[in-house]
Amino acid sequence: MPDSDTRREPAWAIGLMTGTVLDGNIDIAMLKSDGETIAEFGAYKLAPYSPGLREQLAEALEVAARWGFDGPEPALFAAAERALTLAQAEAVNAFLAENDISPETVAAIGFHGQTVLHRAPSPGRRGATRQLGDGAMMAQVTGIDTVFDFRSADIAAGGQGAPLAPVYHAALLSRAGAEPGSALLNLGGVANVTWWCGDGRLAAFDTGPANAPINDWVARHGAGPFDRDGRLALAGWVDEDRLARALEHPYLTAAYPKSLDRNSFTSALAEGLSLEDGAATLTAFSAAAVGRGLDILPTRPKRIVLCGGGRRNPALVAEIAKRARVEPVMSEDVGWRGDAVEAECFAFLAIRSLRGLPLSFPETTGVSAPLTGGRIARAPRPSATAATVTA
Repeated sequence: MPDSDTRREPAWAIGLMTGTVLDGNIDIAMLKSDGETIAEFGAYKLAPYSPGLREQLAEALEVAARWGFDGPEPALFAAAERALTLAQAEAVNAFLAENDISPETVAAIGFHGQTVLHRAPSPGRRGATRQLGDGAMMAQVTGIDTVFDFRSADIAAGGQGAPLAPVYHAALLSRAGAEPGSALLNLGGVANVTWWCGDGRLAAFDTGPANAPINDWVARHGAGPFDRDGRLALAGWVDEDRLARALEHPYLTAAYPKSLDRNSFTSALAEGLSLEDGAATLTAFSAAAVGRGLDILPTRPKRIVLCGGGRRNPALVAEIAKRARVEPVMSEDVGWRGDAVEAECFAFLAIRSLRGLPLSFPETTGVSAPLTGGRIARAPRPSATAATVTA
C-alpha cells in the first residue's frame, strides 16, 4: 500500500547496489525525493565487501548459470544471500554512524540485492530473474523499512524485468535541464541506455555488454580483476574481422524493450587472441554495440552522459566516441556523482514503491501498462534501535 507519510513531502532514502561486474564494493547513497523529483543528494560511500564474500558471490553466479532456472534453486543461494544481506546491512549501520544519521530519519532502504541470473521473456515463455537479498533481515538489522525484490512484479506481468533505472535517469536529466532527446548510458557489467523526450516519454534497454566480458577476460589471464585505466586494451589491436562478425548478432538490432543477463555476451569472442588484443577486441565490441543501440532510438543523440564504472576506462570511452559515433560526456561534468547513480536510483525507486508509483513502463520493460513493484519489509516496531542478527 502507498505510504501516506511519504506522499506528503520529500523523504530521505538509502539506496544499495552491487552490480554483476563484482567490483567488490557495496554502493551506498542517500537521496531525498518525493519519488518524482530529486530534492537533495545525501552522503555516498563505496563500502568494500569483507574478504571472501566477493568469491562467494562469484561462485553463486557460476552456479546460477549452470542452474538456468531449471529445477530447485541451488543450495548455495541461501548461504550467499544471508552473507550478502548481513554485509550490506552492517555497511548501512556503519554508514549511518559515520554520517551521524538516525535510522528514524530514513523512510526506507532500497535494497536491490545481487542479480545472479536474469532471463528475458521470449515468445511463449515468461522471463525469470533472481536477486539474492533478504529484505526482512535488512529491515531487522538496520531498523529501517526496506523495499526489495524490485523486478519480480514486472516479470510476472510479462515484462523484461529490466532496466529499472530509466525513471530515475529521467529525473536526473530533468533536474540538469537537459534538452529533449538527451540520453544517458550506464556502463556496468551490462550497458543500458535511457533516452528521454522531455514530455514524459522514455525509451530504454540494454545495448549489450559493458565491463563484464572485459573483466572476465583479464581475470582469466591472472592480470587482475579488470583492465585498469584500459591499459591492456590500449596496448592491443582490435581483431576487426571478429568484431564485424560479432556485430551481426540479432540482439543488437532487435526492437526494444529488451534486456540481457550478465552472461548473454561473454569473453569467448576473444578466444585465441593475446591478452592485450583480446581486451582491445572486447572493449571495441562493447562500444560498437552501444552504437547499434543508439541507431534504434526515436532520435539519435549527438552526446551521451556516461555513468557507472566503465566511464573510468579511457579505452572504452574512446571506443564509444569512435565506434558509437557519439560524444561521451562524463556524469560529473553535468553535476552528477557517476559512481552513485545506481545506488541513488534504488533510493528513488524505494520512495516510488512506498507511494505506489510505477517503476516500469511499456517503453522500458515492455510491460502492458505502467506498473509499480518492490516488496516492503517493515522494521520492528516500536523499537528505537536497530536489532541485531548474529552471523
